[in-house]
Amino acid sequence: MIVIGVVSIGGMAMERVHAPEATASLRDLSPDVPLLDVEGATKFFGPVKALVNGSITMFAGEAHALLGENGAGKSTLVKILAGVHQADGGHVRINGEPVHFSNPIAAREAGISVIYQEPTLFPDLTIAENIFMGRHPLRSGKRIDRAEMMRRADEVFARLGVPLSPGRLARGLSVADQQIVEIAKAISFNAKIIIMDEPTAALTDVEVQRLFDVVKTLRGEGAGVMFISHRLEEVFEMCQRVTIMRDGAFVRTAPIEEITIDDVIFSMVGRDIVSLYGEHQRSPGAEVLAVEHLTREGVFTDVSFRVRAGEIVALAGLVGAGRTEVARGIFGIDKVDAGSVSVGGVKLKGGSPLQAMSAGMGFVPEDRRQQGLVMEMSIDSNAALASITSLSRFGIIRKSSERKLASEWAARLQLKFGRFANPVMTLSGGNQQKVVLAKWLARKPRLLIIDEPTRGIDIGTKSEVHRLLGELVEQGIAVLMISSEMPEVLGVADRILVLHEGRLVAEFARDEADEASIMRAAAGQMKGEAR
Repeated sequence: MIVIGVVSIGGMAMERVHAPEATASLRDLSPDVPLLDVEGATKFFGPVKALVNGSITMFAGEAHALLGENGAGKSTLVKILAGVHQADGGHVRINGEPVHFSNPIAAREAGISVIYQEPTLFPDLTIAENIFMGRHPLRSGKRIDRAEMMRRADEVFARLGVPLSPGRLARGLSVADQQIVEIAKAISFNAKIIIMDEPTAALTDVEVQRLFDVVKTLRGEGAGVMFISHRLEEVFEMCQRVTIMRDGAFVRTAPIEEITIDDVIFSMVGRDIVSLYGEHQRSPGAEVLAVEHLTREGVFTDVSFRVRAGEIVALAGLVGAGRTEVARGIFGIDKVDAGSVSVGGVKLKGGSPLQAMSAGMGFVPEDRRQQGLVMEMSIDSNAALASITSLSRFGIIRKSSERKLASEWAARLQLKFGRFANPVMTLSGGNQQKVVLAKWLARKPRLLIIDEPTRGIDIGTKSEVHRLLGELVEQGIAVLMISSEMPEVLGVADRILVLHEGRLVAEFARDEADEASIMRAAAGQMKGEAR
């Protein structure tokens, strides 16, 4: 029996075993015995039942997808496996032996490692120091043996086939490289169960492929990789089996070759989504936004385009092409060196977010947690943030006014929440995105700039966001959208503008666009005049 900590499952007392014994048993895993077997796990938070029936079985050497909408119970199940939460019921077994983790260290010693969507490295330490934090190899006198630490880190990266320098500072690493460092850390712990939570959300196609190669290496060494993602195309490319959850409960497990994307969506949401993007034929109205020769030295150059009322214009391009930077320049967050921005024919002077807001702009940023919300504040206070001036009287904001605004938009956006007084951090990612949308829509904007509207949210909520964008343009609002998901760009936008290395190189109407043409333009292989 593998036991970490003195605990009891089913009335049976358990003793602690040392990590080397636990990891050794993982290496001796029989191919007929599941590496990980979770059966009927439950978890209560007060009266709320967050997990009703968490169940998943994973074998050594497989990549296994865990899918479900936000709020399906995936995160709670993962936190139980990580030792962050303790299950109130059910069974967890590793290599056929029951386990119960009293804390994260216990889970790690049993061979489980979780790699989260947002890596948490120490930026001013080297890569090697981050990998071996708290367990550095020592020389005599208990001094850190840096040469040995570098050697071990080099060995790990050689196993992964990734050319990272262990002596480099973590500051400035791309998200992809930070995730590789987290994987290296897991391997250095002899982890055999590696859980990846939305690992590709902020990666380019090239970086995604490198991550897939690393996962193949891990599988070849006998590790089991649990892959949590809302990008179903990647799931079907990388995983051998899929487990689906809904409303805190297990729905089904299937080999990837025996299930379709439509089957997955139906199992996740409990209903057919006829079209994720919807059919639409729009007749745009008057010009709302005019961008003329906008330039920010070293970032983007001579960008000009227009957006009309009642249409969605998408900015497409590879990561680093300058899409977000152009949007920030339009809204006045970043200062530009040349060019102009006009709203409704009136040129904005000076460029500032307050001026942009006064002109009727709203801006939903890519990073909702850091830039779109104040995570410790309540749901209703966040929803009212952009409307403080209109809600205040003699400099005082009445809570009742905030609550009324939040109630209206919660109903319109179908927000799922407990109490308005709860911190917004308690919401799922999709519902946090809805609060950001509520914050700006409450101002009744003429133009909404929305950066990565559905990143990190589930398929059902994506459909709701797309429906909402469609309703906005039907009401005459102009939408400028940035998205890295090509199906979303092709499915939602009326026009597509393509940026390459900070320059606008092509424009496509909805009925002219296809993925190959957009990617050629984004890679600088096809240049055209933007209208």
